[in-house]
Amino acid sequence: MTQPASPAQQDAPPSLVKSPPAGGGSRRPLGMRLDVRNLSLLGVLAALIVVGGFTKPDEFLATSNLQLVLTQASIIGVVTVGMTFVITSGGIDLSVGAMVALASVWATTLATQEYGFAGILFTAIIVGLGCGLVNGLLIAYGGMVPFIATIAMLASARGLALQITDGKTQIVTVESVLDLGVKDAYILGIPPLVLVFAAVVVIGWLVLNRTTFGRRTFAVGGNAEAARLAGIDVKRQRLYLYLLSGLCCGIAAFMLVVLSGSGQNTNGNLYELDAIAAAIIGGTLLSGGRGTIVGSVLGVLIFTTITNIFALNNLESAVQQIAKGAIIVAAVLVQHRTLRNSGDA
Repeated sequence: MTQPASPAQQDAPPSLVKSPPAGGGSRRPLGMRLDVRNLSLLGVLAALIVVGGFTKPDEFLATSNLQLVLTQASIIGVVTVGMTFVITSGGIDLSVGAMVALASVWATTLATQEYGFAGILFTAIIVGLGCGLVNGLLIAYGGMVPFIATIAMLASARGLALQITDGKTQIVTVESVLDLGVKDAYILGIPPLVLVFAAVVVIGWLVLNRTTFGRRTFAVGGNAEAARLAGIDVKRQRLYLYLLSGLCCGIAAFMLVVLSGSGQNTNGNLYELDAIAAAIIGGTLLSGGRGTIVGSVLGVLIFTTITNIFALNNLESAVQQIAKGAIIVAAVLVQHRTLRNSGDA
């Protein structure tokens, strides 16, 4: 006799209701697999810290260098949080780097700087949201493939950023913005940008794992048609997700302006690749349906630490890119094997 579904199963979208494995076998829970992955990533990060401390102990382990690593990780980390939501829903956003560039240069024009701190912050966020809105409308309601729509945004945003700056660096003269990047602004030795990143991570984790918005994101990524039949407005959800990605890019652009004290059309170069790679390494499924904010953060820290170690050891940037590419390939292969062994592939 078939047992009635539990209340949790009755309320969950079809894509989220898992059937028991055939033959009464047991599978390792998803949460346990993610915990193992996160522990593995922590092990990799710890190993990198050991390597950095062994090769350049005086430089790598210096407080100023560790603060720099965390600050650099914070900017791409905020972008990665938004990217994690998008990929979890089954989408992709290749325009994040260009959106960061456009938001940073628009926020540092002379006209914008006349409005001070609030004007720069407001402009960066609004530009990011505007770009995200265009992406969302094209994908959700225009029926465009995310790859094509965001590639178009990438080209357009880069071109507009170049036109605004005329290829020149725009220097920030607003003292209240520049003051956030000096050591006097550190709180208990922690740079303000790192605190902003921590806040974004906490909020992102809560939204993805503890809200209806997060459950809908997983459902859309797992099976969009089943999510639609369950009553989820898939188009509106996708629009919100690209708006969220744009918001994260706007925040990251402001953080980059604080760190560099300028706006350049080359800002955010290859951010899209780093964000996607960090999310995948962290355990977010590229085909959608699964995502982890904690794993994405660990992925960002690993990449940033690798870059820092290579820079301290005077290794060429080409070697860095090769190493990152090898890590991405290895992560995807492990991801596929894990899915195949769990019976989900």
